[in-house]
Amino acid sequence: MATISLCMIVRDEEPVLRRCLASVCDAVDEIIIVDTGSTDKTMEIAAEFTDKIYRFPWIDDFAAARNFAFSKATCDYQMWLDADDVVPPESARQLAALKQTLTADAVMLPYHVAFDAEGLPAMTYDRERLLRRACGFRWEGAVHEAITPAGTVLRADIPIEHHKEYVNDPDRNLRIFQKMLDSGAVLSPRERYYYARELFYHEAFGDAAAQFRAFLDTDGWTEDKISACLLLSKCESALGNEKEADIALFESFLYDRPRAEICCEIGRRRLDAAQYEQAVFWYETALSAPFPEQGFQTADDHDYIPLLQLCVCHDRLGNTRRAYAYNERAGRIKPHDAAVLANRRYFRECNLK
Repeated sequence: MATISLCMIVRDEEPVLRRCLASVCDAVDEIIIVDTGSTDKTMEIAAEFTDKIYRFPWIDDFAAARNFAFSKATCDYQMWLDADDVVPPESARQLAALKQTLTADAVMLPYHVAFDAEGLPAMTYDRERLLRRACGFRWEGAVHEAITPAGTVLRADIPIEHHKEYVNDPDRNLRIFQKMLDSGAVLSPRERYYYARELFYHEAFGDAAAQFRAFLDTDGWTEDKISACLLLSKCESALGNEKEADIALFESFLYDRPRAEICCEIGRRRLDAAQYEQAVFWYETALSAPFPEQGFQTADDHDYIPLLQLCVCHDRLGNTRRAYAYNERAGRIKPHDAAVLANRRYFRECNLK
């Protein structure tokens, strides 16, 4: 049977660390906690679960901290979690069972990072979650660090959930990127993509747009390029460049099949422009778009959002019964959603049932 070392880096995680460790402790064989400078009760909480607690001075480099944590592992596999992650009970049972047969070099697990009002996953993507220690995998990237899986890779349907309760330092990532640039570092394509995202989140839309364009000229990952097109469009719109915003969305089609989130954004822009028939086309296209095999999966863009917006479009086109039917389809997905219920009240006033 394979054994698992849970390797975590933490700092001031008092509100969430106990929840995380309690959710996974029975499924792993060793817990390693690396503290990078806590001033709260993080260390005391960690001590409730393990005596393998280490300090690592924070040097603005997440990969360095994670590699230090991995270096302390003694089990067959190294597993990572963030302090605000939770392993659901069924996932913990599946993880424990997986150890009975585990032979792969790397294991990819679904990561649910956002949830809707009903608690259902709204955004999911796969992450490298368990790595065979003998393979010597290394984290790379001072920010948004990652490991490139190699050898035999297993994809298992054992979801991990991310439940962020607070943001410690919203400027931290941008500050690290700026420090890298000030030191003369040359950003990799992946780093440039995430640097552009940080600029976007800080509403530096002009700088973000320039960085997204620079990233699109690299050999970066296809899924990141599609995401970059979507965010570039939002930058251009914020800058008042509506034509360029449209062009950025359509540029995403150069990289792969239309993504549902891109089609929904084109549909939204057409709806806002009162071009309802065009909006209908794009929302219907979103409904038929396949889920990507890799990258982010936003479930609502594949059904609930286009169905609800098709309701709006057909109502404005005078197709009230079709609008009603689309709202009912949306309601079967989210029966308690406020928008669905409001639409039902509206249709009752129109004498539709």
